[in-house]
Amino acid sequence: MRISVRVVPRASRTAVKEENGVLKVYLTRPAQDGQANAQLIAVLADHFQVKKYQIGIVAGQTSRTKIVDIQP
Repeated sequence: MRISVRVVPRASRTAVKEENGVLKVYLTRPAQDGQANAQLIAVLADHFQVKKYQIGIVAGQTSRTKIVDIQP
């Protein structure tokens, strides 16, 4: 399953919300050295109840808007 995710780094707390048909993920880590991407994978794994290795960022490694692939 591929989903579009909008990331908000350096938020006060982590949260996953759906706004206007887009999944919006608030992360506490900064967007430096892949810290936010690593936390994004961990948060999405917890949210969708899958293992971290089943989630991959397909597009948008350095962007706030990302395409994420979730394997069953």
